[in-house]
Amino acid sequence: MSRFSGLESPRAGIAADVGFVRRVVPMFLRGLLRKPLLGKSAGPLFVGRNARLSNLGRIRHDGRLVIEDGAEVQGLARRGLRFGSDVSIGPGSMIRPSSYYGGEVGEGLLMGDRSSTGANCFIGCSGRIEIGNDVMLGPGVRIFSENHAFEDTAASIKSQGVVRGTVVIGDDCWIASGATITANVTIGRGVVVAAGSVVTSDVPDNAVVAGIPAKILRYRA
Repeated sequence: MSRFSGLESPRAGIAADVGFVRRVVPMFLRGLLRKPLLGKSAGPLFVGRNARLSNLGRIRHDGRLVIEDGAEVQGLARRGLRFGSDVSIGPGSMIRPSSYYGGEVGEGLLMGDRSSTGANCFIGCSGRIEIGNDVMLGPGVRIFSENHAFEDTAASIKSQGVVRGTVVIGDDCWIASGATITANVTIGRGVVVAAGSVVTSDVPDNAVVAGIPAKILRYRA
């Protein structure tokens, strides 16, 4: 008998179903409490344990939105945050357009249908970030739409503030675990970014890139 045979039993399936219900129902109820406060909530909203949502009036979603355990979604942005349908924000991920401690309000985020972040991603959308449809961000992906100014050697870098830019990611991309995307980068449709890469310049459609800084290895077709 296989040591995995127990996984095929009806009891295992029932236990899995019960576990799913016990997890999802509280997420749905947490979402119900927040839905009336959102700028637009056009589908089911699921909110995990210890998830933090702020400035809800500037957050909109066009279909099912899942915000998993410990995620942080901050809506304080000029253009707000807008999510398409069937979007999921992974556990521990952070979406931050603005500082909690004053300063200029950020621009915001647009994230298309069926796109998702893995665990512990960081999306710093103080500049504008646009993520297309069917985009997968692996665990620990970081996207930054601003850079610190540092040209004046007579002043501290901290005191010189930031220069904001934009990041655009086309449809049907896979940004693998631990990759970093810096400001003023456009990633085309169908791109694959290898794990741990740092993308500092534009990437054409269907390219596979890797490295620090990321370079084109080949094209998918």
